[in-house]
Amino acid sequence: MTTRVTLLSPSFDEALRTVRFPADEPLTPDGLRRARAVRAAAAALPADRALASPSARCRETAEALGLRAVPDAGAAGCAMGRWRGLALEDVLAAEPAAVAAWLSDADSAPHGGETLAQLLGRVADWLAGLAAEGGRVVAVVEPDVVRASVACALGAPPSSFWRVDVPPLAVTVLSGRDGRWNVRMAGNLGPGTAPQAP
Repeated sequence: MTTRVTLLSPSFDEALRTVRFPADEPLTPDGLRRARAVRAAAAALPADRALASPSARCRETAEALGLRAVPDAGAAGCAMGRWRGLALEDVLAAEPAAVAAWLSDADSAPHGGETLAQLLGRVADWLAGLAAEGGRVVAVVEPDVVRASVACALGAPPSSFWRVDVPPLAVTVLSGRDGRWNVRMAGNLGPGTAPQAP
């Protein structure tokens, strides 16, 4: 049986606007407006069930899109420890060696949170669980969960995580069977960009 997982990244929040490590900010008024504007496209996505990362921005995006998404801890964003809520520019200025280690070593967590290797392992387990259940899933998940999902689906090295760009309201489709996934980057959610059923 083929499993189809349509990943949607959340709309705009203050952390994205100010380039900060997320601290569970809600959507901005503009982010909420943008998500509501593509509600019809979200309704056209093939799904048996809907999930969401437990963050405020993912839950609010799912609600604005009209999805009755169940929060799923397995799809939580990377725990950023003491960097949570800080501007990337400030962390780079204060701890350049720590940021360099975090970006180059998948087992490094200078922030005291989750390592990239741990995030990749957790997301791989999450995808395996979805595959075991089968069916069609729509999930509003953190951008780092989308990056990790793509890396895991392709069997790519951890360094590939940093090479995947995930804009707000992006659509990424994974379809798989027997432990193998195909990846389709389907653009942003909006008229004419909703992925079609195979």
